[in-house]
Amino acid sequence: MTDTSTARFPAASLALAMVIAGTVGAFVTESGLHPVTVVFWRCVFGTIFLAAWCLLRGYLPDRTLSLSRLGLAALAGVCMVLSWTAFFAGFAMTSIGTTTIVYHVQPFFVVLIGVVFLKERISLDQILWMLGAFLGVVLASGLVVAHGHADPYWALGIALTLGAALLYAVATILAKGLGQQRPEITVLCQTVVGVVMLAPFADIGQHIAPASWGWLLGIGILHTGIAYVLMNSAFPRLTTPVIGVITFIYPVVAIMVDWAIYGHPLRPAQAAGMALIALATLGVRLGWRLPRRRVSTV
Repeated sequence: MTDTSTARFPAASLALAMVIAGTVGAFVTESGLHPVTVVFWRCVFGTIFLAAWCLLRGYLPDRTLSLSRLGLAALAGVCMVLSWTAFFAGFAMTSIGTTTIVYHVQPFFVVLIGVVFLKERISLDQILWMLGAFLGVVLASGLVVAHGHADPYWALGIALTLGAALLYAVATILAKGLGQQRPEITVLCQTVVGVVMLAPFADIGQHIAPASWGWLLGIGILHTGIAYVLMNSAFPRLTTPVIGVITFIYPVVAIMVDWAIYGHPLRPAQAAGMALIALATLGVRLGWRLPRRRVSTV
């Protein structure tokens, strides 16, 4: 994994990152640990990997990391760590496929935050795409059931997942304020914050089975280190349409893993919901305009 290979094949690098990301639900589930503990060790191993990577690449020490930027990166880190924790909790309360699909409404929360707090403009087309996406969430959540009522535990898992998506969106907005700071440095700041923040709550002294350590190492190195480096190296070299299409490899892989390993196929309504979310996301990212009837005047 080098900058040269990523520069030559950015689409392949991003696709590989999305495949890796799509397996995180299985790693979390197989670890058998509480989400807070999993996120803590994710941050520990992610910090070790990213610190080593940044040192080897010459990104550290970072002279652009001022006190104000460090504070902004730390605040984004708090949001990201809480997002990871809520996201991982959703796996056990719903399913890997459902949680991953619902989590992918993040871009719409970014738009909403921009409109409400940053006074950004929003078009009618964007509003309609967002309404379509949230209809997709209702369908994909599994809360629409034939017998007329849903499991409250499942509903809580969906609520946690939506909260995770919102926190991720806030972290994304905050990260934009870091300007040209290298993404690897930003993620490293976030993992360091996670270690400090979760240490009192992670039950560090508990016995962890040897097999679980393997899953934790994978989450820290594969999903937090390698995947983030691949993604952030590929993004500047790809167009928005290509990124928009490739990122949907993530939920597709998660759905396949959930079905193949845990026997959780998507119901038709959930599949329709995923299709709606995918279509709406592409519509917003690519600026698609919805057809309108022209009113003729006499």
